Amino acid sequence: MRTEYVEAVLSLVRLVPPGAAVAYGDVAEMLGSGGARQVGSVMSHHGSSVPWWRVLRANGEAPQGLEAEALAFYLQEGTPLLGRYLDFLRTGEGRWRVDLTQARWAPADGDFDLIDLIAERLERRLHKMSAPDDEMTV
Repeated sequence: MRTEYVEAVLSLVRLVPPGAAVAYGDVAEMLGSGGARQVGSVMSHHGSSVPWWRVLRANGEAPQGLEAEALAFYLQEGTPLLGRYLDFLRTGEGRWRVDLTQARWAPADGDFDLIDLIAERLERRLHKMSAPDDEMTV
């Protein structure tokens, strides 16, 4: 995974406010690059330094294996939840998920300006890396 893409994903995730969430595909769409799997890979390998619990599957499920830790963050931040999360807290049993209909981050104008800057910087860096060193003339 290119360092430029990793940096862009992490920069965007830092913008997601407490109590809000986005799906992996949302991040890719906002960046205009990659897809849900690429964002998921970045988050699983490099996401520990950012609020990783705010980025999840499109169905609202927390990252696999981190459900209990994520649930603590969701409850602390007041993130809207669906399902039997109280049972999960008490017994470790019960299915729950983030209510993405309510929790999905709706960036404000200032956020869109920052997102655009991140996406444009990524595009420039990726384009620069893929440009040929020498133009061949025929």
